[in-house]
Amino acid sequence: MDIKDRVLIVEDDKSIRNFLRTVLEANNFDVITAVTGAEAYSMATSQCPDLVILDLGLPDMDGMKILKGIREWSAMPILVVSARSHERDKVEALDAGADDYITKPFGTSELLARVRMAIRHARAAFLMPDGGKTGIFRSGDLTIDYDKHRVYIREQDAGLTQNEFRIVSLLGKYAGKVLTYDFIIKEIWGPNMKNDNRILRVNMANIRRKIETNPAQPQYIFTEVGVGYRMADAD
Repeated sequence: MDIKDRVLIVEDDKSIRNFLRTVLEANNFDVITAVTGAEAYSMATSQCPDLVILDLGLPDMDGMKILKGIREWSAMPILVVSARSHERDKVEALDAGADDYITKPFGTSELLARVRMAIRHARAAFLMPDGGKTGIFRSGDLTIDYDKHRVYIREQDAGLTQNEFRIVSLLGKYAGKVLTYDFIIKEIWGPNMKNDNRILRVNMANIRRKIETNPAQPQYIFTEVGVGYRMADAD
């Protein structure tokens, strides 16, 4: 089973939103959608997307506010899709933290290329030599393949999202050691992430459902209450 990267589409135009969903789902992406800025911000924090496609012209607020808000706590890739074609609009969005900017109308091939590039760059940034790891980690029936970017449980792909893999791979790198909530959050979502454990808890709950036989009694990732998480020692 392939890992499906999760994409949050923030677009109030129903026809464009449906078009984006259809294209992305046909290309093996897990898609969630938001119509308003408030809904987008809530889903970005609770659903942990691997990439956000953001329209700037939203009914309740300017998309730039969402962009700047997300950048206060996360480095998740953001692709701006907008009818605003003036150079100053593009520069403003990129300076505010957008990873890329595509102007409406756009073709399917261009969209997919931009989406894949943004996710690829985010993944590469996490696996740079100063923080990356290669090879295989094994603990019981759990295997982390750092080269293939996969986690297996009893030799079956666990189907982790990009962020879920990043969390598990980070814990595997420091197996046997307790990593604080703050350390994990900063490593995964960047130094500007606020000290809010909610997004980490959501990801951890999803991870445990996928790799643990009984999430309430974990075998691989243990909670050190009030402190952080610890990966079981390697075999």
